[in-house]
Amino acid sequence: MPRKIPFWFAAVNGAALVILLASAARQIPAGVEQVYSSSAEIEAKHSSQEFLPDGDLSKLYWKRAQWMEFNNDAQGKSHYPEAAARVASVWTDSHVYFAFWCRYDSLNTYEGEDPKVERWQLWDRDVVEVFLNPQPERVSHYFEFEVAPNNQWIDLEIDKTKEPFNDASWNSGFEHATRIEARRHLWTAEMRIPLAAMNVREVHAGARWRVNFFRAAGKGADDHRKFLAWSTIPEGKTFHVPTRFGILKMVD
Repeated sequence: MPRKIPFWFAAVNGAALVILLASAARQIPAGVEQVYSSSAEIEAKHSSQEFLPDGDLSKLYWKRAQWMEFNNDAQGKSHYPEAAARVASVWTDSHVYFAFWCRYDSLNTYEGEDPKVERWQLWDRDVVEVFLNPQPERVSHYFEFEVAPNNQWIDLEIDKTKEPFNDASWNSGFEHATRIEARRHLWTAEMRIPLAAMNVREVHAGARWRVNFFRAAGKGADDHRKFLAWSTIPEGKTFHVPTRFGILKMVD
């Protein structure tokens, strides 16, 4: 993904930024919710059982999940059905899960590297990304999780008030797996993210986090690649616009 110097797109009320987190699963305070400008919403259904990611999306968990499809560029101006992506989410008492289903023409990955090792600049290849904020009152603070078709990965803690704003030393311990169906030109990914890694003590049905989903695809320079976003960002090309994050609603 393009790592351009981000813009500040919202004038945030100072009082809203210093609201202390009483619980990571609480509702977004009314004054803070006004800062966000996206109404995109996806439901994450609760599961009483944990499961390990293996890239297989035929599991009952995903069959029952709410799936969202997006094929538009980050600004919402162009559509790429050949690179369409679908995303879904599930939560348990200790993890939040995400699944991606992606169409592709050809794959662009780093070759000959150990997928167990975190890969800086993974966004320069094909990748799916989750930008997740379980504490929406901290608008500028969130977490980034990326997985490539060959299961390479990176996770980052983001704080837009700092320079640099992306902390690569942070390690969530999230688990992930992918599968490639070359005959159908599809690849799939699953992520399992520990709530504790994001300082979330508990979560309950009705909680509303903030989230955005991205897909990067194609070879060459950024002007030849496709950058897709679930919640569009009319203001610019950078993905790091937290005020445009949509809603991840936890449901039973």
